[in-house]
Amino acid sequence: MDDLQVPPGPGAPRGLVVPAAELHEQFSRSSGPGGQHVNTADSKVQLSVDLATTSALDDAQRARALRQLAARLAGTVLQVSAEDHRSQMRNRTIARERLAHLLREGVAPPVPRRPTKPTRGSKRRRLQAKKRRSEIKQTRRRPSGE
Repeated sequence: MDDLQVPPGPGAPRGLVVPAAELHEQFSRSSGPGGQHVNTADSKVQLSVDLATTSALDDAQRARALRQLAARLAGTVLQVSAEDHRSQMRNRTIARERLAHLLREGVAPPVPRRPTKPTRGSKRRRLQAKKRRSEIKQTRRRPSGE
């Protein structure tokens, strides 16, 4: 297995190289149809890397990746799986691409929100909707005794 090359992007201008020794691959049987081949080949690939100990990230990138990928992590381990194809080699390639994509997104700094104001038309539509809703609720009230 080769090192994982993550292309350059925001947060990693020179890209990243995750050493092959830090990647952990597991193979198992895929779900779904596969004909005669299904019970003999372990074509599903699970690829994982421990973000806390990898040498590919510096401290700032590590902190950002752990914060942004927190929902996908099991502890500090980032894991992806691929079972799209019947071929183990194709699934290995897909898993490596998915992991590289996630790492690239994880080290990218967040894009700041550009503050905007509501347009005049959106304010007018909001007020009209509130007025319509108020009129609907007015018709639901119990008639007064007047």
